[in-house]
Amino acid sequence: MGLDAGLPSRAPQGLTGLRERIPSWLPTLLVAVAIYAVVLVASTSGWINAYWYGVIQMAVVAAVSALGLNLIYGFNGQFSLGHVGFYAIGAYTSALISKDFVSQWSGGPLLALSWIIAGQVGVLSILMLVNRMRVGHVRASLGTWLSARLAAREVWPIQTLVSLVMVAVAIVGGVVVAWGLRMALLPLLNVVLLNIPAAVAEQLVFILALVNGASLAALVGYLVGLPLLRLNSDYLGIATLGFAIMVYTALQNSDQVIATMKGARGMVAIPRWTTWTWGFGALVVVAIVMRNMIHSSYGRGILAIREDEIAAKTMGIDVARLKALAFASGAFFAGIAGGLYAHLYGFLHPSTFNFVKGFDPMIIIVFGGLGSMTGTLMASGIFVLIIEGLRVVLPQGFEDWRFVVYPILLLLIMLLRQEGLLGTREWGWFRAPVPGRRRTEPDPAPAAASALGEEGPQHA
Repeated sequence: MGLDAGLPSRAPQGLTGLRERIPSWLPTLLVAVAIYAVVLVASTSGWINAYWYGVIQMAVVAAVSALGLNLIYGFNGQFSLGHVGFYAIGAYTSALISKDFVSQWSGGPLLALSWIIAGQVGVLSILMLVNRMRVGHVRASLGTWLSARLAAREVWPIQTLVSLVMVAVAIVGGVVVAWGLRMALLPLLNVVLLNIPAAVAEQLVFILALVNGASLAALVGYLVGLPLLRLNSDYLGIATLGFAIMVYTALQNSDQVIATMKGARGMVAIPRWTTWTWGFGALVVVAIVMRNMIHSSYGRGILAIREDEIAAKTMGIDVARLKALAFASGAFFAGIAGGLYAHLYGFLHPSTFNFVKGFDPMIIIVFGGLGSMTGTLMASGIFVLIIEGLRVVLPQGFEDWRFVVYPILLLLIMLLRQEGLLGTREWGWFRAPVPGRRRTEPDPAPAAASALGEEGPQHA
């Protein structure tokens, strides 16, 4: 035993050793590069027509949106049916920014962008001021103090009045911040974006449009989640479905507030800036961010809430904060998908975001496997290709029967494989990282045992 103590362990041999020596991200990277290259070459060389090229891009958009819902429902266990509302917010917000840059519907090429950025900062300022002023703590302390001096019926009105005054002060502060930021931001944006080549400016505006559409969707998701995430299961699903219907109704009448949105007639003249490179690049970024998030300490807390919320709370996990984080992050991803969709077809209509369409990402994540990013990516492509493939395969006049055929196929899959394509399994780099082997000094225990064995006969 003493002779073997200082010898290094042998490296794994054969295919197992080769598999362990290859980084897990390398095969995933090669697959991603191959997919990107094949589609790019096929589209530029004419191997696929414009229709199927658009279908493939739509599959990428669906994958981005479905990943967001999988984070909310598959990984965090929050049953949400309002995901399409965040998808719509991202689409219309980004379209307003890019259309303003092209057609100047607001009176200036960057006026809408400056107002949207300033508005979000203003809302965040209000939330920060309310938190700093500790409105809830002041209300509770004031109630305790007044209860010892006034009748119970007189306490509540005073508490409410003081709370409303504090919130009003926070709102005024947020409005001042938003107005000041907008006044300072607009000249800066004009100097930066209007004095560079138009092609570069368009790409920068597109990035800003996507980011602002996603951030506004995340902000709305956070605000909506504050009251709704206290609910669970079906109750949360019904409440979020109500939110999606509210967004749809607001879009139907949006022309009464912003004329260029056209309400029920549909928003037109949106620049078609989404390309295969932009769509696939956005999907890669979202997948990287989500994968690293899931395998971080925050992600482990999110998974613990899904498994048992009460046990997670007992272990000291901040359940409310992580629920809000997962909900807002999923809304952010949906906003990115909405922005890509808006600039893919150049036209938006409220019917695209009705509650029936909201079931598409839910179907995708259940089909691929709840809690599996790999399954979601695979199911997104299969789902979109089946829908559009049936449009081509079915006889003329029977195209709408695809909405009968694919539910039957989905039903059969769910009966035969209830956990979906992959269940909770992941492939390649999406699997949980394995801690690397560290080189350590030889274990002193075998050496000590050997020395003890040599000393034993002498003492005997």
